[in-house]
Amino acid sequence: MDDTEPLKSKAWRWIPSLYFSQGIPNVAVVAVAVTMYANLDVPNTQIALYTSWLYLPWVIKPLWSPLIDLVGTKRGWIVALQFVIGSALGLIAFTIPTSFFLQATLAVFWLVAFSSATHDIAADGFYLLALKKPEQAAFVGVRSTFFRLAMITGQGGLVYLVGKLHGNSGSFTTAWAIAFGVLAGFFLLVAVYHWRALPRLEIDRPQTRSHNPWQGYWTVFSEFFRKPEILTILGFLLFYRVAEAQLVRMVTPFLLDARTEGGLALSNEELGVLSGTYGVIALIIGGLLGGYLVSLHGLRKMLWWMVAAMHVPNVVYVILAVTQPTGLAPVGAALVFEHLGYGFGFTAYMVYMMLAAEGEHKTAHYAICTGFMALGMMLPGMASGWIQTELGYANFFWWVLICAVPSIAAAAFIKINQDFGRKQN
Repeated sequence: MDDTEPLKSKAWRWIPSLYFSQGIPNVAVVAVAVTMYANLDVPNTQIALYTSWLYLPWVIKPLWSPLIDLVGTKRGWIVALQFVIGSALGLIAFTIPTSFFLQATLAVFWLVAFSSATHDIAADGFYLLALKKPEQAAFVGVRSTFFRLAMITGQGGLVYLVGKLHGNSGSFTTAWAIAFGVLAGFFLLVAVYHWRALPRLEIDRPQTRSHNPWQGYWTVFSEFFRKPEILTILGFLLFYRVAEAQLVRMVTPFLLDARTEGGLALSNEELGVLSGTYGVIALIIGGLLGGYLVSLHGLRKMLWWMVAAMHVPNVVYVILAVTQPTGLAPVGAALVFEHLGYGFGFTAYMVYMMLAAEGEHKTAHYAICTGFMALGMMLPGMASGWIQTELGYANFFWWVLICAVPSIAAAAFIKINQDFGRKQN
């Protein structure tokens, strides 16, 4: 019997925890690593280059995404990978105190990124199987909320903990090693919870009609690139986040760097509270509002409001870099405003990926979409450290504003032939 209908009423038991667990390794690789390397005095150019390379598993995950459809169950993939990720986070704790910490931690971060990217495929596929289209749209804000609660845990709680531990020990090395040990233990407990709590779906099974899995693999993969309007789909996926891809690499160094270097000289505790907590709460509110409005009105009506929200608030970083305010209130207000706009604007991207992935092999096709999303983050991000070093912080943030142009152009070309809103055009 198909148990999709009962699952809808029980979705709160697994969607929040599933997307929280999806967010933990992502925030560890994408954001926490940046803060850690900044604390450990790695230069901005290297931080931007190396941490951007960590996006590569998310970029190339479409190469193995059909295997998640063709081999095993998505539930099985989710549980197994969560135990791998928890163990790898613990390994990071052991490599931080070494003399070769940069090479060692980057290698383990690669393992976390690879496992997390594969986990994303399975988790998103499980979500798409379990819920019908209206419920998928309605829960966009929920999954986004708990993904970003994981960001609070990492960027807020973990960074704040490191600040406190540094104050006690005087060593960022010791502080970060302890923090990653705590994170690893916590994540392994989450994995145990999902081993017991994730529902078993009858429709969660290998999706192949051929005895030859490689034939099924290439069929699934090639079908995506035969979609109508594939060039505009890829253009949107690659260019919608060009500005953000550069901004996200340099915001943390900007907030932590000394004022003589153009930064705001925040402590880890202040960074954890302002950006990692208040800022992420604003992200959550923006994401919930965006998901609600898209489910009500559809993406067509909301698209340009979301494009504007994605880019206009970035002007606050120009203001902060030029004025370098000394009080925490203006910095916090600016970060909350920018994060609120980004949370609202990013909803358009998530919903469009679900629309683009529609079809028989939606799990693999959604993974391909997220792979191109990661490529759109990785390539601009790799150059951002060098650009910032050459331009300085104020001019770099002006450059980020200019980079909204490709995003606007990409949004102008897409066609939304179906929609999630209850009120269809």
